[in-house]
Amino acid sequence: MTNPPITPMDELRSIVMRAQHTWTETGLPRVAMVKAEACASRVYQPMLHIVLQGEKTLTIGDRVLNYGEATYFVVPVDVPATGEIYPSGPQQPYLALSLDLNTTVIASLMEGSSTEAAQAPAKCFAPVPASSDMIDAWLRMLRLIDRPNEAAVLAPMIEREILFRALQGPLGAVLRELARPEGRLVQIRRATQWIREHYTEPFRVEPLAAMADMSVAAFYRHFKAVTTMTPIQYQKKLRLLKARWLLLFETQNASSIAFTVGYESASQFSREYARLFGFPPARDAARFRSPADGSNVDTTEMP
Repeated sequence: MTNPPITPMDELRSIVMRAQHTWTETGLPRVAMVKAEACASRVYQPMLHIVLQGEKTLTIGDRVLNYGEATYFVVPVDVPATGEIYPSGPQQPYLALSLDLNTTVIASLMEGSSTEAAQAPAKCFAPVPASSDMIDAWLRMLRLIDRPNEAAVLAPMIEREILFRALQGPLGAVLRELARPEGRLVQIRRATQWIREHYTEPFRVEPLAAMADMSVAAFYRHFKAVTTMTPIQYQKKLRLLKARWLLLFETQNASSIAFTVGYESASQFSREYARLFGFPPARDAARFRSPADGSNVDTTEMP
């Protein structure tokens, strides 16, 4: 009895099984891989993310999104998200790949095509089935891990192909808008980057709107459309994600951490933390510090 042929997806999974239990650099520009990602809670930067095995549920603002095997999604701006991953079964951990988005490459692929503004934000983060052509391109990219002498020449070409396939798909409008120098996504990203750099500080929306070159009303509308959060909700999510990381990997107590991330009230911090993660700070940290759960902690620092 002959064994079934190895599919491109099977080979991709076998390569990504080499990854660590957190995002692992591949040696290829902008490409990372992960095996059995702890929880999906982190600040996602602009990337194309493809799930190879298992499932992921992400909560981004007020949206809950489910990603299954052989689906991908695009993150157009820095966005804090919480969620969980689900392995396919025993010895079948969650596996995924990411490609950081290079807007210069995307723009070069758009040369000669229409650059009119698109209704991109409505489809941000939507799951899309990966075509066989995209899977094939990813496989040729990952094979280059073991061919470093070829990677310098071939990796940029395959990166262009992966982005080309994505531009032809349902999320192409998101990528095209991201590559427009004065597009709405670029304007909103200026604001999200500022909030990330100053997340412990109080802020007023008017200067952020001016930074994005919008009226306050337009800024609120577009910020919510892109991130699914208001600016204040976005800042709060950043603070709570950072607080969770500090609880797990630093020696400060919950009250000290509350003030470190910008809260003025430890009790308010505890309430909002429990609302987001399901447990108050100390109990949440204890869950992950136990021997049973310790290997499931993603050590990626955030924000």
